[in-house]
Amino acid sequence: MNGIHFLDILVFIAYMVVVIYLGRRSSHGNTSNQEGYFLAGRKLGKVYQFFLNFGNATDANGAVSAASMVYQQGVSGVWLGFQLIFLNPYYWFMNTWFRRVRLVTTADLFEDRLGSRKLASFYAVFQSLAAMFVVIGFGNLVTYKICAALVTKPEVQWTVEERSAVEGHAALHQLEMRLAEGPLGETEAVELAMLRERDARGELRSFVTALQPFSFYLCYTLVVGIYVVAGGMAATAMNEVLQSIIIVAFSVILVPAGLVAIGGFDALRDRVPANMFELVGSNADLQQITGLSLFALFLVAIIQINGIIGNMGISGSAKNEYAARLGAVTGTYAKRLMFILWAFAGLIAVAMFSGADTLADPDLAWGTMSRQLLGPGMLGLMITGVLAANMSTVAAQTVAVSALIVRNVYHPFFPNTTQQGAVRLGRIMVVLALAVGVVAAMMMDSVFSALLLVQTVSVPFGAVVMLMFFWRRLTCVGVWAGLLLAIGLNVVGPLFLSQLDSIRSHPALTVRAEDSMGRPQPIYFESVERPVGRELDGDLEGKGRFHLELVIVNAIGFDVEKMSSSGRFAARFFFNAISPFIFLIAVSLLTRPPEKSRVDQFFGRMKTPVGATAQEEDEALAATQRDPHRFDDQKLFPKSSWEFTKWNRVDTIGFVVCCAVSGAIIWLFQILLDLAAGA
Repeated sequence: MNGIHFLDILVFIAYMVVVIYLGRRSSHGNTSNQEGYFLAGRKLGKVYQFFLNFGNATDANGAVSAASMVYQQGVSGVWLGFQLIFLNPYYWFMNTWFRRVRLVTTADLFEDRLGSRKLASFYAVFQSLAAMFVVIGFGNLVTYKICAALVTKPEVQWTVEERSAVEGHAALHQLEMRLAEGPLGETEAVELAMLRERDARGELRSFVTALQPFSFYLCYTLVVGIYVVAGGMAATAMNEVLQSIIIVAFSVILVPAGLVAIGGFDALRDRVPANMFELVGSNADLQQITGLSLFALFLVAIIQINGIIGNMGISGSAKNEYAARLGAVTGTYAKRLMFILWAFAGLIAVAMFSGADTLADPDLAWGTMSRQLLGPGMLGLMITGVLAANMSTVAAQTVAVSALIVRNVYHPFFPNTTQQGAVRLGRIMVVLALAVGVVAAMMMDSVFSALLLVQTVSVPFGAVVMLMFFWRRLTCVGVWAGLLLAIGLNVVGPLFLSQLDSIRSHPALTVRAEDSMGRPQPIYFESVERPVGRELDGDLEGKGRFHLELVIVNAIGFDVEKMSSSGRFAARFFFNAISPFIFLIAVSLLTRPPEKSRVDQFFGRMKTPVGATAQEEDEALAATQRDPHRFDDQKLFPKSSWEFTKWNRVDTIGFVVCCAVSGAIIWLFQILLDLAAGA
């Protein structure tokens, strides 16, 4: 059946049956109230927290995007996701903070800390839409991209347009190879220019899939909906155990199969250029991920991670703060190890698909390798792994969206809603979130551009949450002004302005720079191309995201057109990371300070450890309520508005160990790359 064996279908069906069974089984637990449904009753220990964090952090998006970026740029491209390894020491603290605030959703934090229900509702609506349209939609897109490469249409069934797309792709790469050997003739140069423009418009492809997007999304989403609707966070956590095991399996199987197919490490070394084994790229013109852009990515990551919607659900479901912090660092470290496997899969893809066999769409590298390398049953395991990886993330996101809408959008208008009514509405919202995710996936195309949007959409809220945790002087007015400005410049503005014809066709904004290979590179847009039929003399037009950040950076005196590709990439992320703090702090300092008693109670609770028993917890919170300043001796700067606290023994040991593990994993990665490259 289009290359899918009966054994593959059998493996897939078996997995579906098991996840639905686990979801139904978990529904018999405590899902009658909001803490039970949205936070699994705050009863998840270290083991469940490990699997919940690993499954939520590890998805097929990471595997596909890592392999795709390595296929395009070499191993340095893996840093777009692998740079989160520097966040693990931060997780040792962050998950403790989210557990200690003792709230249900991240939006609750805005009301509890700033006393603004409207801000909480704004966060809930904006971040829910972002999660549905960006995160869930992105997960669906990646799942389809892989499966589409596995289920291909036989050549005899191709339409005229499909045959033209495949033949055009082959012709483009033949001409690219000839250009690398020497100058082309006039006719060939014209043909190459036309094919490059067709490729920029996404009209060329290396194969034709038999998988219809909507039918795929509908079936895939239905299974996720069944078990999440039934058991909420408890069902999600239970399925994470199974899904995590399958994720490891699907991450492992491509590497040995690929090495055997190409002839081992010697063949890998011969077929892959030496610079593609570099963990940090040295060519700023050809590679976007260099040392500078890596630092910019890290700044964005450490900020945005605070603002994502799943933080409170994952950390809040932990039995205690030790389970929250240990589960976070161990679960995410397991993902970092997966990146090493995904990077080698990308290098094997370079060895397999180069020259005339180059893939038109790099996002299809993982799926194409799977189709060519895996036999019956193993291909079914790959499909199952892809689905399991994305189901785990999509499930956690939909539970978080459901909690936000119920608690922070619906409840303010209907405060007398019963616990059972809230859970019932939560189940309805799960279905709606999944449905919107399908629509979003149908609107997306590029994994890379969607991944960049995932990286930045939560940055303004992440900056707010960081300041709420650390700075007493933050005001409600400052947050409103800072959020609206940052969202306008970093998120909404780039997407909205890219729809205006006057912007997309403006000569100053559609300029292109050439890389060292003579290929045109867009500057202010995701892509810049000429219209159909006028590939040689048509006016240039911008497509995709409009990089408003670069326009501003250029306006304040930096010549972005003379920057390297990696320099422009880094400039965008530096602007995204720094600008929200400037807005938030400046406006807060110009407005009335927040209510002192509210702020005192918040920071007193933040410093109160979670009790081992319900009685200890109640007694500790009561003592803090009577004297919110009882932990003030822990402040690092006693007379300032900054609430940084001194580390205790557990904090220090955990941080040092996390730094050591992060360094060890990077060191291991480098050693394996050196061995593979023969260095």
